[in-house]
Amino acid sequence: MSRPAQAGYAALMLRSVILAAARSQKVERLVETAPISRDVVKRFVAGSGTGEALATTRQLADAGLCITLDNLGEDTLTADQANATKEAYLELLAALGQAGLTAPKSGGGEAVTVATAEVSLKLSALGQAFDEQLAEKNAREICEAAAALGTTVTLDMEDHTTTDSTLDILSRLRREHPGTGAVLQAYLRRTEGDCRELATAGSRVRLCKGAYKEPEHVAYQAPLEVDKSYVRCMNILMAGEGYPMLATHDPRLIAIAQDRARWFDRSPDEFEFQMLYGIRPDEQTRLARAGHTVRVYVPYGTEWYGYLMRRLAERPANLAFFGRALISKK
Repeated sequence: MSRPAQAGYAALMLRSVILAAARSQKVERLVETAPISRDVVKRFVAGSGTGEALATTRQLADAGLCITLDNLGEDTLTADQANATKEAYLELLAALGQAGLTAPKSGGGEAVTVATAEVSLKLSALGQAFDEQLAEKNAREICEAAAALGTTVTLDMEDHTTTDSTLDILSRLRREHPGTGAVLQAYLRRTEGDCRELATAGSRVRLCKGAYKEPEHVAYQAPLEVDKSYVRCMNILMAGEGYPMLATHDPRLIAIAQDRARWFDRSPDEFEFQMLYGIRPDEQTRLARAGHTVRVYVPYGTEWYGYLMRRLAERPANLAFFGRALISKK
């Protein structure tokens, strides 16, 4: 086996271990009670409540960055929990509007609103698992509140079993709120087709690699195959009439994106890069200073464990940060 193949296999195995840990309540309790957890999580999660999320948003906006905020929570099992999540988003949007952080920025073309701060929703947190109609109703209320403030909503994508449901709800929401953003995951074998369907005028599409454990018949497994799929999907979005939102921290993919933008005659304000809060902040600033729109995905809330573990699985190199944190606390 060649060295690149060995490295790819090792990364795949490490990713599988991390994703397995994400589903372990025992590991979750261990991480949550570890003395270093609070300091480590601060790097990746912007606090537990609206006030802390707002402060982080202001800091990033002052640095010339755009923001999308995610109220963490996925294991919603009751209508009361779903409604509580909806209310949390409505509270957040009201706070963002009062702070003047929802104002549209220039760029994106006439048909696309590019706001300083928007929100990202997981439909599972709004009741999708047990009542799709409730999830859609909650999402619609959030979209209405966002539109009233001049900003937008993006529907996060989760594991492959929810893809069709999420895209169906997206399609219905876009009838009234055409700026509602979609998320597509490059590791799914179906995604090239989904990109072709969504690369239309006024359509906002976030392209990410994907961070859930999926079976081989559904998703590419090898990191190189995922990267190749990402580039193919990127080409489709760049060639289309929509607004690509390229979620990646990979320097090679960022360079390819800049090249593809030139090839398809897209100016820097006709697409954007998206990166996670706490990961490669210097690169976020560099790209913004170079004239690109850079949007930081900012999670907040108390249910941070599943999110954090998926970020580690998505980019196992983040484990090095935890190692340094452990050493510094000894």
